[in-house]
Amino acid sequence: MLLSFVDTKATQLCFYLRGFWQESVPYSELDIFFWDTMEEWSQIDYQLDQPYTSKERVFWHVLHQLHYWSEVKLKQDQILMTELDTCLSFLEGSGVYPADCVGIRP
Repeated sequence: MLLSFVDTKATQLCFYLRGFWQESVPYSELDIFFWDTMEEWSQIDYQLDQPYTSKERVFWHVLHQLHYWSEVKLKQDQILMTELDTCLSFLEGSGVYPADCVGIRP
């Protein structure tokens, strides 16, 4: 259940953030996606000692970044955007594991 959740939500996360950068997804939709994901996560049954996958760590890291930073920062900070793009590439299966990625479950 946990792996399926992460796989599904990671694909959606990539779609929403890339769409936001391309100005086809408004920031409000990104924010709704975050809260919907948190609500869905609250219904996932998993063991507290279940190990993380690399994909799950990156997923939670990016999700946290979306919630933490402002709309302007997410759209204009080139360093942040490069970091997040590296993460998205990894989630999409075309990149390497990003350095300093410390995502944890909420």
